[in-house]
Amino acid sequence: MISSPRDASFVLLRTPSFPLRIDVSVAHSYRAIVGLGGNIGDVVRRFEHLLIFLKRQKLLVVESTSAILKNPPFGYLAQNAFYNAVMVVRTSMTPVALMRYLLRIEARFGRRRTHANAPRTLDLDLLFFEGRVIDTAQLRLPHPAWGERLSVLMPMVTLA
Repeated sequence: MISSPRDASFVLLRTPSFPLRIDVSVAHSYRAIVGLGGNIGDVVRRFEHLLIFLKRQKLLVVESTSAILKNPPFGYLAQNAFYNAVMVVRTSMTPVALMRYLLRIEARFGRRRTHANAPRTLDLDLLFFEGRVIDTAQLRLPHPAWGERLSVLMPMVTLA
C-alpha cells in the first residue's frame, strides 16, 4: 500500500537535464537504477551539478534521468520538502562497489548522516542492479520498500 500525508502536495518538475535520455556507447557491463534525493539548499541545482560531475567520471555513465518530484518529507516530518529523481546508469562495478562509490559521492556533495530520515544535501540510493536480489548487512537489493514510496514510483514513471 502506498501511503502519503493527507495534505501533502506532489509536484513534478522538469529541467534541461531531468528527464533526459543520453545515447550511451560505453561498454559497461551492468545497468542499475539509482534514486536521488535531497532537501537542504538548492537541490535541483545540486542534481544538475551531480550530472556534470558524473559525466567526468569513468566508473559509470548516466543513460537516462527522470523528472524531479517535489514531495513532503516522511518519517521525520519537521523538515523541508524533498526533491527526488531516479537515473539509469551503466557501470562495470559490482553492486557493493557501486554502493560504496555512491556513498563517496554523497560525502563529496556535503552529506552528513545524523539520524534516520534526517535532512540531507544529497541522498543516493541503489534501487536496482541488473535484476539481482541481494540481502546482506552491506546491501539490500532491490532497495527495501521502493514500491511503497511515491518519491521513487512517480519519478520512475517519467524516466526518459
